[in-house]
Amino acid sequence: MRNRLTDIRKSIGIRQGDLANKLGVSRQTICSIEKGHCDPSIILAYKIAKYFGMHIEDIFIFET
Repeated sequence: MRNRLTDIRKSIGIRQGDLANKLGVSRQTICSIEKGHCDPSIILAYKIAKYFGMHIEDIFIFET
């Protein structure tokens, strides 16, 4: 799964650590998601989308 998290996060000027704190996860978790090393749980994907006022599909792109 690809994602646009880095671009979206940077567009509003929030650092990985600050986003992680807002979402209750570690900075390493955000970094791993952004690099595509891991996919977020559905709950975390929902929290991320809600934080940015977007739909999950606007951030995370499922590819088969």
